[in-house]
Amino acid sequence: MKIVFTGGGTGGHFYPLIAVAEEINRYAHENHLVQPKKYYMGTEPYDEKSLYNTDMQYVFCPAGKLRRTKDIGSKVRNAFSAVATGFGFLKALMSLLVIFPDVIVSKGGYTSFPVLLAARLLRIPVVVHESDAKFGRVNKWSARFAAHIAVAYPEAERELGEGQKKKTALIGIPIRRQLLYNPNPDGYDILKLEKDIPIVAVLGGSSGAQYVNVNVLDMLPLALKKYQVVHVTGAQHHESVKQESESSLRGMKDIHTYHSFATLNAFHLRALYSVADIVITRAGSTTLFEVAAWGIPTIVVPIPEDVSHDQRANAYAYARSAGGVVVEQQNLNPNLLMAEIDKILSSESLRKTMRERAQAFAQPDASKKMARLVTGILRMHEV
Repeated sequence: MKIVFTGGGTGGHFYPLIAVAEEINRYAHENHLVQPKKYYMGTEPYDEKSLYNTDMQYVFCPAGKLRRTKDIGSKVRNAFSAVATGFGFLKALMSLLVIFPDVIVSKGGYTSFPVLLAARLLRIPVVVHESDAKFGRVNKWSARFAAHIAVAYPEAERELGEGQKKKTALIGIPIRRQLLYNPNPDGYDILKLEKDIPIVAVLGGSSGAQYVNVNVLDMLPLALKKYQVVHVTGAQHHESVKQESESSLRGMKDIHTYHSFATLNAFHLRALYSVADIVITRAGSTTLFEVAAWGIPTIVVPIPEDVSHDQRANAYAYARSAGGVVVEQQNLNPNLLMAEIDKILSSESLRKTMRERAQAFAQPDASKKMARLVTGILRMHEV
């Protein structure tokens, strides 16, 4: 039995695949089954340690990203991307002919397109998962021939035709087992935090969020008078944020309550979720579903729609269902951000309502449901 996983470019695409692989491994072990061979095909391994831990082999496959803008620079880059995608299709075709998997699990995105195109030609069953409230282009195309379609939001299902809806399941987003609700009593000590000061967690996603970072830095002189701030900046922004914070907070007695990190691994992220009183985040669906599973009140700052077609839809879908507060980027400023934090943290009844709505929205069994779809195809191929 063989499974190929594809899709990626960001942690929001990559780590749900890892969560599904973890669950398939667990299912095979508990049922005394032979572990299926697993492969991850993409432009880069993204997180080699996670691939190793899930016994997944990396297979390189080039791909090109299609840019939506019409300027001359984008047109030139799109031409090179088309060539990369062509090479990717040939590489994927040869790799799949060698591996010939029983099923392909796709998270979509431009990195998955060559693999899915080859899979369609070879008639290999495909299971598609859409994380966002609006279907991405590759997922919407591959939904036409997918054996199963899984979605995180009911809004996404409404984009599908009647025939596609019959093979669609609303499952949420697969979350790594380490990040499912399971509080770490040592969270304060692990992150060197004080137990008697409320904790504001700022999560910028795997790539960081520079606009959010700037507003958080400007808010710090006020925020640190009554809160601790744990600020995950993104690796590419960490050094500049660190220098700016050291400069702006120099001489403040509360500087020790500000903690910046480039990124957090699953162990440290679990520690943060265990102690955070409120989270400020972009509208990446994986983070939103993780935070919902922990029932943490959330302020969501989506990337503007002209930059990201999905984040604004995610943010408002999350607000409707899970009770998060949405602050549009064009409205974001340090005073507004501070006011929203104060409003939530000063009201126990509001926090209780937000916790309950978030937990009701969460889908902690998403990995199991996704694994069930995949193993169902594997069992059919055993017959």
